[in-house]
Amino acid sequence: MSTFIGNMIADSLSRGINYADSLVKDLPADQFARFAPGKEGPIVSNHPAFILGHLSIYAPRVVEQLGQDATAYQPTEAENALFSPAAKCQDDPNGLIYPGKDQLVDRFTTVYQAALTTLRNATDDQFMVPNPGEGRLRELFPTLGGMHAFYTGGHFMLHMGQLSAWRRMMGMSPA
Repeated sequence: MSTFIGNMIADSLSRGINYADSLVKDLPADQFARFAPGKEGPIVSNHPAFILGHLSIYAPRVVEQLGQDATAYQPTEAENALFSPAAKCQDDPNGLIYPGKDQLVDRFTTVYQAALTTLRNATDDQFMVPNPGEGRLRELFPTLGGMHAFYTGGHFMLHMGQLSAWRRMMGMSPA
């Protein structure tokens, strides 16, 4: 029973998780859900709270679709409303919209460690099944392995790029 595919995907995700840790560890909690200031007003771009919350709804899909119990990792209805692909990132100067930094970082870490473990334990055959998604998602990624490689690789790192850019807009050094 081969686990090569899962380990290849997990190796990339592991690097992404480490990068995420380096990007968020020194962020001030009171700026975590803020738009960066611009010369003509706030720069409307995803902030760390939205990025981590958004990414955290994908890891349980990896766990569940690879046959593991993801009950403990599923997002709540409120989290789905705040962080779904259709949700719009909002500036939260008073900390009333988004959960706090510690809560979001803890959830992100927990769900991605579960996804990492699940990927490493999945057999190659599990990745070769058709993508259960519909429409465009299935067209782009016909197999479960292709979809999860995207969720934990390309999609994940796209948002890490946003987080890196947000740091620079906030006057912080690169991580």
